[in-house]
Amino acid sequence: MEHEITVVDLTEQPTAVVRDRAAPETISDVLGRSFGSVARAAAGQGRQITGPPFARYHTMDASGWELEAGFPVDAPVVADGPVEPSTLPACRAARLVHVGPYDTVGGKAWNEASAWLSEHGYAATEAPWESYLDEPDVERPRTVILMPFA
Repeated sequence: MEHEITVVDLTEQPTAVVRDRAAPETISDVLGRSFGSVARAAAGQGRQITGPPFARYHTMDASGWELEAGFPVDAPVVADGPVEPSTLPACRAARLVHVGPYDTVGGKAWNEASAWLSEHGYAATEAPWESYLDEPDVERPRTVILMPFA
């Protein structure tokens, strides 16, 4: 395996998100627009962003993804236009850190995380997500993949 995978125990985290659908060719636009909307809504409600932006993938197929994109926040937000309150679950998850351009995260890194779960006798239990630790203009940005399992 190219990536190191660790097991982490996560606590529930309130989030502010935009739910949307994205095709592979539109994902960066959908995420950028969603992150901007969430940041404005959170600030307007006096909420603090407490972690990096993320995209949580509820369904994935060849045509694209049903997702929620946003930020962890210090307390739930009130729905505001496309922005809704949500949570990242309390769970045990496989954690993989990918270093490289965002368009190289798909495929190999996600396949490695899925294979690791199978090799260790685990099954995914909830929608996985990516957290983006660096700005898009960083030469080798870090992306964390988290896959809840049991």
